[in-house]
Amino acid sequence: MTLRVATMKLGFLLTASFLILVTSAVAQTPEAVPPLRSLVETEQAFSQAAADKSTREAFLLFIADDGILFRPKAVNGKQWLIEHPTPASEKRPLLAWQPVFADVALAGDLGYTTGPWEYKEDIKDEKPVAYGDFVTVWKRQRDGAWKFAVDLGISHPESSGPLNLWKVSDAASALPSKLPTRSIKNILQERERMALVKRDLEFSDSALAQGFVKAFLKYANNDVRLFREKSAPFVGKQSAAAALDARKEKLTWQTTGEDVSLSGDLGYTRGLYEARSDDAEKKLIERGNYLRIWKKQNGVWRVVLDVANPLPAE
Repeated sequence: MTLRVATMKLGFLLTASFLILVTSAVAQTPEAVPPLRSLVETEQAFSQAAADKSTREAFLLFIADDGILFRPKAVNGKQWLIEHPTPASEKRPLLAWQPVFADVALAGDLGYTTGPWEYKEDIKDEKPVAYGDFVTVWKRQRDGAWKFAVDLGISHPESSGPLNLWKVSDAASALPSKLPTRSIKNILQERERMALVKRDLEFSDSALAQGFVKAFLKYANNDVRLFREKSAPFVGKQSAAAALDARKEKLTWQTTGEDVSLSGDLGYTRGLYEARSDDAEKKLIERGNYLRIWKKQNGVWRVVLDVANPLPAE
């Protein structure tokens, strides 16, 4: 694996404590544990599995059958993991991480987590050799368990924060008691899926016409999170816009996948982007994968998280 492993999650034997955590965080029905809390606990169980077992086995345990990994472009993650067993090594690598922010759709069927990670070449090493932040999109399965649909992240030279265990209160993670019926949800989901794709295309057209920064200010939510390689995440529209303006680049992208919650209030788009110099030369700066998370705000889709991860130079 290359350093791209650092946007994933790394680590030896499934312990009793992990089995208990999986049982309480994953195996319970959606009604038993509030969705936001169960989502955060599932992410933490995923991290624990990587530490106790190995990255590959943890991924196989928590990835959805159609879950996406980037190797370096998007691939079916489960199939890729099966076809690429981890080489034997005397060292036991450790990638540790914890979520610091998460959100779920009103229907409790789609959500995402994000937070810092740090990587050690061997679990016995005193200090990590790499740092970054991850973004994971999760989807409820038929049995009520969360499985991840997309996993992407960035790396940067220094830690963006301690790996503290985050506990979410039931009050903070409760959902409204009255939601649309499933038949109405299904109609709403398809309608909003098309609306989200249209919205992303409008964002792209606006970026070409006005420049990415102006378009970003128009489409982003006030508390948007921006993830760019070599920097800790930028939180808030103005902070993110200032970071983008400093890069002096023109972005274009092609959407290759998307999904929307049954309640039609949370969704994501993903695909490939190009960054070129914002001048007459239009010199190619980088190509990469992007993941953009959207949330309905007052009836309008707004970007709440934008992550871009460069492909290796050709």
